[in-house]
Amino acid sequence: MLDAALIKECADPSLKPAIVEQFVAAAGSTDPLAVSVESGGRLILVPKATSAGEEMAIVRQYVGQAVVRVGLTQFPVGVGVKNAADLQPDLVDACENLRKGTSMFAKVLRIVAKSYGNPESDDVIPQIFEVAVYAWKTGEFEGVSVFQAPDPGGSVATEEVLRSDDRDSHTQDSASEWPEGNDSVGSAAMRIDLSRIGGT
Repeated sequence: MLDAALIKECADPSLKPAIVEQFVAAAGSTDPLAVSVESGGRLILVPKATSAGEEMAIVRQYVGQAVVRVGLTQFPVGVGVKNAADLQPDLVDACENLRKGTSMFAKVLRIVAKSYGNPESDDVIPQIFEVAVYAWKTGEFEGVSVFQAPDPGGSVATEEVLRSDDRDSHTQDSASEWPEGNDSVGSAAMRIDLSRIGGT
């Protein structure tokens, strides 16, 4: 679980703390030094970084040749960066990573919500969240790069994504409804009935 003070200080203020926790649990990492590298749909095994310097060295080695994600939010490295020399070391700082990641995820949420007519139903918002997490992981939504897409603005009524701030109260039976880990989100997103949230 993320530290409440870190969320308060660093996370995008448009997202409720419970949403930030759920986002990091579903798509991020508990390790601020985590680096994942994927190429051709396959995960590349990289050494575990033990310092921010090692993490940046791994990032610079693979950026531009593979999909590289870092830190608590598994932020996509290289978004808007054309040269590895342009990468900023603040990507691996826990606070800055949370700031950048939650800000980008808030934009992805707005993109998904706008596509489905900005619904506010309590029954629909969790599905919007799941689709947004899936888009965050794949980098795409409806064939468009969500990281490069313009921010549609507005807000998303995300207060009800979690029924309770205490995630531990959820049972295993609810796993398909509330993504608890990286493996469940894709399949959960695939099961969404888009007709319920204004899809065509």
